[in-house]
Amino acid sequence: MISMPSLIIILVIVVLLFGTKRLKSIGSDLGGALKGFKKAVKDGEEKQQKSTEEDKDPKIIEGEVIKEQTTEKEKSKTE
Repeated sequence: MISMPSLIIILVIVVLLFGTKRLKSIGSDLGGALKGFKKAVKDGEEKQQKSTEEDKDPKIIEGEVIKEQTTEKEKSKTE
């Protein structure tokens, strides 16, 4: 575990290396990247959920439509 004095020393070194203005821009860039990543994950989950709901609808699935058509043809042949 990192102790508080060593964490402060690391923080001081980082501020000396990059400067406060650069750290602010790095922080805002990192925040924007995280927002974009979260949005992409959320959109991906919504798209996956939507495609899963479409898979449940038998009219959309091609295999189901083909099965329905063949059973209708078989029924008309037997009549």
